[in-house]
Amino acid sequence: MASVCCLTTFDNPFDPFEQFIDWWLFDTEKGYDTCGLLARTVKSADDSTEKEEYEEIERAIDTIIQNDFMNIYKKVKKQEKKAS
Repeated sequence: MASVCCLTTFDNPFDPFEQFIDWWLFDTEKGYDTCGLLARTVKSADDSTEKEEYEEIERAIDTIIQNDFMNIYKKVKKQEKKAS
């Protein structure tokens, strides 16, 4: 099983994995645009494997948190089951 990361804010009460629409509406209403921030930070390539994409997303999340002078962001993880 591999873990998948999401970026969220400390004040968002919704689970970005299970309640994405509610999570996104809250995030947008507060003016965070967390998805946009993450999209601007991720360095993707067309030939990346799924594993490489997950690693790049986690790297981008870590970079955002490291530079988060307002201390509003946090990383959440979920274990992803591999299809057999």
